[in-house]
Amino acid sequence: MPKPQLLDFLHVLAFNVFAIAAVIATVTAAIVTLQLKEAPQFYNSPDCPSITNIEDDPNGESSIFCSDQAVHVAVTLDWAYIRGSMAVILSVLQHSSCPQNIVFHFVTSAAANVSFLHGTISSSFPYLNFQIYPFDDASVSNLISTSIRSALDCPLNYARSYLANLLPLCVTRVVYLDSDLILVDDIAKLAATPLGDNSVLAAPQYCNANFTSYFTTTFWSNPSLSLTFANRKPCYFNTGVMVMDLDRWRNGDYTTKIEEWMEIQKQMRIYELGSLPPFLLVFAGNIVPVDHRWNQHGLGGDNFRGLCRNLHPGPVSLLHWSGKGKPWARLDANRPCPLDASWAPYDLLQTPFVLDS
Repeated sequence: MPKPQLLDFLHVLAFNVFAIAAVIATVTAAIVTLQLKEAPQFYNSPDCPSITNIEDDPNGESSIFCSDQAVHVAVTLDWAYIRGSMAVILSVLQHSSCPQNIVFHFVTSAAANVSFLHGTISSSFPYLNFQIYPFDDASVSNLISTSIRSALDCPLNYARSYLANLLPLCVTRVVYLDSDLILVDDIAKLAATPLGDNSVLAAPQYCNANFTSYFTTTFWSNPSLSLTFANRKPCYFNTGVMVMDLDRWRNGDYTTKIEEWMEIQKQMRIYELGSLPPFLLVFAGNIVPVDHRWNQHGLGGDNFRGLCRNLHPGPVSLLHWSGKGKPWARLDANRPCPLDASWAPYDLLQTPFVLDS
């Protein structure tokens, strides 16, 4: 088979594998859903701004879903990470001073059973303000290159690049959160991060990390590519926690800019990871830095072994199990890392892991 045809065949095969996996997960999801508990209801403190939650505005949007006084949170939603997503919701609500003013925007695969997902969320959080947006995997599957870990190649991992297209135009700012983290602080503090006059996003950045390691020698040896970072001081930042100005994103057409780098990656192999490097190529050196307390990341270990890791020095507002090891999987296997005990109280499974005394 000629090489171009072989690559096309492999792309189609990979997409079909993801589709089949989604169907299998949907079939088995009912068992998981029946085991999820209902979370307690959380109420605003007296000084929270009042946002009408029932009446529709003239454009047909429920007022809270368009309010700039609400805190808008975007999370991807699939069955493989359903317990993680539920823990995110619970941790956000529990530590918020104005939980009734939080709106969740869930992005899921178009192949998923949206009504079933909607029922699952509503059963555990009957009073939650949320909407679900199907993401067409096919729109990005042909742009994805294989990375060092197959889980990173899931099309839904790339949905964060399309939030400005998926969410209503009236949503101008959103906090994006991965599904493998918990907050132990008020998300309104993070959402209020000033973005200045021009910045599109804010995130904790780590300038001590070896930035060059995120790209291949092919990239750095090509002047037309490596000059991308000329006049910039790029630092690594983790895309699992970001404050995003969606209006500026739309005006700058940043989804197209990310896709252009993914096209180059298909041709030249300029990085080894999944959806992170295109973000770095477009934004590194041009973001608003956020205190590291808002992304104590890497708790899942590296992408190969998933070994236990400790927190970084300093205060903690958000714990993030980025990397191979996920807390629910390690707890279920009775092989938890010490910090997995911090995630366990937010697990809504009916029979959660019980720590030995």
